[in-house]
Amino acid sequence: MSKRISFLGFFMVFVFFIILFRLFDLIVLKGDYYSDKLNTMTNNIVLGESTPRGRIYDRNMNLLVDNKSTPVIYYNNVLGLSSDEEIEYIYKLVNYVFVDYKGITDADIKDFIINRDKDKLDSRISSYEWDLLESRKLTKEDIYNLKVSRISKSEMDSLSETDLEASYIYSLINNGYYYEDKVIKDTNVTDKEIAYISENFSELGGFNIKYKWERVYLYGDTFRSLLGNISKISKEDKSYYLNLGYSLNDIVGSSFLEKQYEYLLKGEKSKYEIVNQRLNLIEEGSRGKDIVLTIDINLQMEVEKVLEEELKNAKSYPATDYYDHAFVVIQEPSTGEVLAISGKQIVKNGKKYKVYDYTQHILTDSVTPGSVVKGASMSVGYKYGAINIGEYMYDDCIKIYSKPEKCSYTKLGRINDIDALAYSSNIYQFKTAFKVAKFDYGYNKKFNLDNKYFSLYRNMFNEYGLGVKTGIDLPNESIGMVGKDYSSDLYLNYTIGQYDTYTPLQLSQYITTIANGGKRVKMHLLKGYYDDDNNFIEKETVVLNELSLDKKYLSRIKKGFEAVMDYGLGKNYMGKVSKPAAKTGTSESFIDTNNDGVVDSKTLTNTFIGYAPYNNPKMTITVVSPDIVYIDTYTTSRSYANHRITRRISEKFFEIYEN
Repeated sequence: MSKRISFLGFFMVFVFFIILFRLFDLIVLKGDYYSDKLNTMTNNIVLGESTPRGRIYDRNMNLLVDNKSTPVIYYNNVLGLSSDEEIEYIYKLVNYVFVDYKGITDADIKDFIINRDKDKLDSRISSYEWDLLESRKLTKEDIYNLKVSRISKSEMDSLSETDLEASYIYSLINNGYYYEDKVIKDTNVTDKEIAYISENFSELGGFNIKYKWERVYLYGDTFRSLLGNISKISKEDKSYYLNLGYSLNDIVGSSFLEKQYEYLLKGEKSKYEIVNQRLNLIEEGSRGKDIVLTIDINLQMEVEKVLEEELKNAKSYPATDYYDHAFVVIQEPSTGEVLAISGKQIVKNGKKYKVYDYTQHILTDSVTPGSVVKGASMSVGYKYGAINIGEYMYDDCIKIYSKPEKCSYTKLGRINDIDALAYSSNIYQFKTAFKVAKFDYGYNKKFNLDNKYFSLYRNMFNEYGLGVKTGIDLPNESIGMVGKDYSSDLYLNYTIGQYDTYTPLQLSQYITTIANGGKRVKMHLLKGYYDDDNNFIEKETVVLNELSLDKKYLSRIKKGFEAVMDYGLGKNYMGKVSKPAAKTGTSESFIDTNNDGVVDSKTLTNTFIGYAPYNNPKMTITVVSPDIVYIDTYTTSRSYANHRITRRISEKFFEIYEN
């Protein structure tokens, strides 16, 4: 027995020491950890109102997008306030504040009547039904539903506008979490309404004024579409933003740059702890980071002005029936920064024409580019030893079996590689393509193409940015149309830009790659941003790839582009600009003019890509005018809108940047 007692005593002491050790561990060693965990589990943390978004500047620190505060009438629940008191305060409010009650429902109205006229609605419940509630054979919800069913239509129709406003406000303040501010009115709040609430808020039981933030666009519609919009979170994006810690009523960037750089522009909300149904501030919020764009807003305004004027001017020329839009992209060659980017569309409105912004389509619309691609085509010939620097060929028409004869716009005679670019020879490209494919050309000879040679061209074009995404920091970029069919005839068409289609962005990246010496740099609109310490963090230049082409061949292509502007088809295209280099292009396009799904008309599309000065490029310019001429007409007159747009904008660029 004594052994058992001793063992029991020893066991109790052992258990006591274990408990003591655990208490020491919980209270002393891990006290802070468990204290924090307890606070997390027992205290609710909520976020405050959205803070101002970051401002948006252009490259010269001209402010493009700012914030302005607008008044909001809101309600914050007062602890212990009865529904009778709430309704009393609501009626005080609606005597001085107009609230649009269009969103009210019959259910909202009936709920308001039940709470406003309690005695009357209680009297509509029989003593028998009250007894059933008492005996738990009916629930409070059942009684409520009986009251709802006993409110007549005539009773609802007899409510005045003031009553309807009051019922709508009552529904607003009794939805959502208790601690949340309920928005009563956030648009068209008048000075009189602000004055009344500000002077009488202590007598309005929780109704007050606060301010929300809205975007202000200091340059109006200039560059407006690509700046993007802000809005409440959409159903489609709900899960994405909730996973990032947003609230459903938050305002977020919903398109273009506002959406692309939401993570920088959004502010950090204040954090509150709910204690006894009140909010205590635990962390102050901060506004979003300011971002700086690559855009020069003064240049952008000039580009948009020229586009609008020249589109209107073009309509005074014949055969412009289907010419209704044009695009311009200007880049800094070494960094890929976009200095200006615009698209405009002209629409006939009665007897007059009106011009609208069309810039968003610059990401998705593609064109058959024509001869501007011949620099890339020449690269293939050089790379695979099909032609040598300075090699001469004879420009006359060619024909392959079962296909129509192919020619340049005129017979150019004996020309070398530089002249082939200057005068835009199709034949030089065709004969080079024959050599690339190791085909011994003969008039009307059958040409059976091995598709791998088609791929040689496409791969080189891709290195320049043609047929692949540019990487621009905007959503929904297209790669244009990549043809799926292969044939000897299409192979030849490809070399002169008459098969695959490209976007203006891709054409801009292509000429920029040539201008900067062979580096395909990622296009971008964000120059940088200011961090929390107000340090400017500049976006790094991203090189997507370098051309797999010997530098001597690229230099030769650049010489050809200089010749285009010196004595070739592009002479005077850039006006008085010093030392320009460029390539022009004209392509056949086929369109459906009556929207019946059938292509029924043929047009010409003009493109231009260039840079200047050629010894130290400061800019590249791309101008695209789809369907500029309707060629199924008898007129020989042509619109030179693409030429005028290019000249005016090129001269304006150097006027701005050389002064």
